[in-house]
Amino acid sequence: MKTALVTGGLGFIGSHLVDRLLTDQWNVTVLDNLATGHRSNLAHQSSNPALTVVEGDVRSLEKVEECSKGCDAVFHLAAHALMRVSLSDHTADLENNLVGTLNVLESMVKNKVHDFVFASTSALYGEAGVVPTPETYSGIQTSLYGAAKLAGEGYASAFAKFAPIRVWAFRFGTVLGERCRRGAIWDFEHKLIKDPAELEILGDGKQRKDYLYVGDCVNGIMTGYDMASDRVNIFNLGLQEQTSVDELADIVIEEMGLGAVRKRYTGGASGWIGDNPVVYLSIEKIKALGWNPRMSPKDTIRLTARWTLGELGVKTAPGPR
Repeated sequence: MKTALVTGGLGFIGSHLVDRLLTDQWNVTVLDNLATGHRSNLAHQSSNPALTVVEGDVRSLEKVEECSKGCDAVFHLAAHALMRVSLSDHTADLENNLVGTLNVLESMVKNKVHDFVFASTSALYGEAGVVPTPETYSGIQTSLYGAAKLAGEGYASAFAKFAPIRVWAFRFGTVLGERCRRGAIWDFEHKLIKDPAELEILGDGKQRKDYLYVGDCVNGIMTGYDMASDRVNIFNLGLQEQTSVDELADIVIEEMGLGAVRKRYTGGASGWIGDNPVVYLSIEKIKALGWNPRMSPKDTIRLTARWTLGELGVKTAPGPR
């Protein structure tokens, strides 16, 4: 039986990955500082003897070294991902996303752990001049989050040159699904609960994203990990169909059972600095290994909207199924 450390394993994507690893008969240790993670995300696994949850921070080298002992692989999902916070706190991404990644890599060398699986981001492409955007594209950075993730990939690739480490980096688009407690749907539902007559939308509503279901994302991670064997393996995970923020808002409004809602736009092609208005990733590389997303973006949005309403304790007449 293999053993994994999952950093950020109480988070949205991390907890779904832990579920998959446990299903695949891994022993799993989760390291999470609970800044954005929730113990409730893995409450259903609380009696599973193959799972150990440790409260701690990847910024502590000692704690990461302790948790990675005896592991076959580290799945590194712990990160600071609040781009708008980074506009005022310029060290958050450096300390969490780069220094934290360096600590993971250092602990792997010390503990002779060979497999490093890294949750990266499509944000590192910036406002891409090539769409669909391939893994080989080099963009101008538009966020400290994307810059730190790019640097993390770079550090991991460099470690693979002088240490017996193999690297898998997955550049996600926008991932949605159960346990997602941030992003547009979470934001929109909070706003509409407060004022059902008007919805503020950051930007012009025309931003187009690839809303990937979290189950498809996890399947993509495991497909790449199981099937790719280069020293450094980098994959996009996204959809070939984009959905506008306006379309997403319409689905949320419908799921909340609301009538006419006035949309108020803040203006501009981006909702905030670092919000890339078009995310359209080439996924041919991961598809060649046999992966294909199964859930449509609109079904993903609808499922997430319904889960969020339940999480917020809102009872409404649901939209069409």
